[in-house]
Amino acid sequence: MNIKLLTGNSNPKLAREVAEHLGIPISDMLVSRFSDGEIRVQINESMRGEDVFILQSLCSPVNEHIMELLLILDALKRASAGRITAVIPYYAYARQDRKDKPRVPISARLLADLITTAGAQRLVVVDLHSPQIQGFFNIPVDNLYALNVLYDYLKDKVNENTVVVSPDAGGVERARRLANKLGCGIAIIYKRRPEPNVAEVLDLIGDVEGKKAIIIDDMVDTAGTVVSATNLLISKGAIDVSVVATHPVLSGPAIERINTSPLLEVVVTNTIPTENKPCDKLRVVSVAGLIAESIKRIHEGESVSSLFT
Repeated sequence: MNIKLLTGNSNPKLAREVAEHLGIPISDMLVSRFSDGEIRVQINESMRGEDVFILQSLCSPVNEHIMELLLILDALKRASAGRITAVIPYYAYARQDRKDKPRVPISARLLADLITTAGAQRLVVVDLHSPQIQGFFNIPVDNLYALNVLYDYLKDKVNENTVVVSPDAGGVERARRLANKLGCGIAIIYKRRPEPNVAEVLDLIGDVEGKKAIIIDDMVDTAGTVVSATNLLISKGAIDVSVVATHPVLSGPAIERINTSPLLEVVVTNTIPTENKPCDKLRVVSVAGLIAESIKRIHEGESVSSLFT
C-alpha cells in the first residue's frame, strides 16, 4: 500500500505542509458545492487498496467541515481504499462529552459514531479536549500531544522566574507536564463556569508575584478565560503574562479581547487556520511535522506513542 493524503477545505495550508514533510503530493479531489449549498465530493484518482489519510480540522464553519469529512470518508469506502485514517487536528463538539444536565446530548459520542459509520478505520487527533473521548470510538485512536512543539518555542524564553499557570482544575496535568519540561513552578486558577463561554475567575493557588506567568490551555475560544486569568495574575503581582494553547478557535470577541488585554503574546498551533484572524499578539507554531511523523509511523506499523516518551 502507498500513502495517499487527501484534504477537505478546512485547513489546506496545514495539509500542504504535512505533504511536504512526507514528500508526497496531495491527491486530486474535488470538494465543491451544488447551487443549493449541498456538498459535492469527487476523488479523481484511484484509491483501491491504498493507505489513505484524510486531513480535516472540524473548525468554523464546523458543521460544513464535518459534512465534508463524512462525504469524503464515504467516497473512500466506496472506492475500496485499503485503510482509511481520519486525521482531525481539531475535533469539534468535544466539550459536550457527558450528560451533565437533564435532556442534553453527548455530542462528542454522536460525532464519533458518524465518523466511524462513514468509513474511518483509524483516527488521529491533536490534543483532545477530553481524553475519554477516545473511548467513544471502536477503532484505534492516536491522540497526539502538541506540548513538545509548544515547548520548543518556549524553552529559550523562560528562566527561574517563570511560573506555568493552569486556568482551571481540569488543566493541572497539562500545566504540570509543561512546568516539568521547562523546570519551573506551577500555579492553579480556581474558577467556575456559570454558562457556556462564560468563565468566572475566583482565586489563585500559588505564588506569581514578581514572576513571568505562562497560562497553558488546550484551546482559546472566546478568550474570556485567558483574559480574566491574565487580569487576576497581574493583580497578584505577575510582571507579564503569556498564553500557550493548541487550538486557536478564536470565536466571537476573542481577537478584540486579546488585543485590548495586558497579554504579552498568545502562542498557538496551526490545527486551525488563523490567516483571517489578525492579531499582533498571536504567534503560530506548526504541528505539520508531528502529524507527518505519526502518519509515517502508522503506515509503517511503528509506535506512535513513543513520540511522547
